[in-house]
Amino acid sequence: MLATKIRTAFAPCSLGTWPAPLEAQPALARALGLQALWLKREDLTGGNKVRGLEFLLAGAPPRSVFVTIGGAGSSHCLATARCAKTQGYRTAVATFPQPETDASRAVAVATGAIANLVVRASSMVTLPWAVLRAWRAAHYLGGGTPHWIPGGGADPRAVIGHFLAALELGSQLDAPPDTIVVPLGTGGTAAGIALGVAWLGWFTEVVAVRVAPRIVANRWRTLRLARKTAALMRRAGIEFGVPRSAIRVRVVHAMGRGYGHPTPEGERAQALAAEHGLRLDPTYGAKAFGVLLEREPQIQRVVFWHTFPSS
Repeated sequence: MLATKIRTAFAPCSLGTWPAPLEAQPALARALGLQALWLKREDLTGGNKVRGLEFLLAGAPPRSVFVTIGGAGSSHCLATARCAKTQGYRTAVATFPQPETDASRAVAVATGAIANLVVRASSMVTLPWAVLRAWRAAHYLGGGTPHWIPGGGADPRAVIGHFLAALELGSQLDAPPDTIVVPLGTGGTAAGIALGVAWLGWFTEVVAVRVAPRIVANRWRTLRLARKTAALMRRAGIEFGVPRSAIRVRVVHAMGRGYGHPTPEGERAQALAAEHGLRLDPTYGAKAFGVLLEREPQIQRVVFWHTFPSS
């Protein structure tokens, strides 16, 4: 089995309980005019970032320190701090300001309580200095050279975790969906899903909804991550014969005024989802779900990748 071979080759640590549930939502599907809607409940397993962190934290020596970067309300920064702590590691985080919402404030408070160090930049202009301060301080938090994790965990090793999530989906559905909708930030989750869809041989369209600046959230970068991940698995001795042309993703713009700023479409999506008991955060989930309010009529069977942690 491919998933077993991957886990044997890369020996990830255990941070989540898999598979993440796949929930049918018939009432919400009817409200959207869909034939079928499923939620891939990554939010119930600590959020999508846990998938990648199983591979990013794997094999680190005791007392290692991890340094990463994100917005003040970054779920990635919070997940990194939480997961590292469970493994006996430490974290230094550099953050940049983002618009405050209830969700982002809660994440910022939790990150401050769990991370060993949070260096807050006053603006994007001063962010490089904040990263440098976090990196230097990390040398005093533990032994040896700190380990760098890119923003959002956008690293081929992390993408392997999201690829495994797509394989999970293949075992949870009787037939491929028309579309998989996923928020697009730094691209790791979308890259893993696109790679998984290609390996499964599905004609499903992966719609990555851009909620971050184009410089980090774009089709080229997402496909590059997917291809580098496939190459990484091949170097580990795993047969992976998916052609490059089979890895596809469509990027839809939904950022609005900027990262973290709510949009009218997102707020409409958030309200509709709430009527059916589904909680969406305004930065990622609501904007991504908003594309379902105005979709092409031929799209009838949809999987929505619910990424934001529920607590």
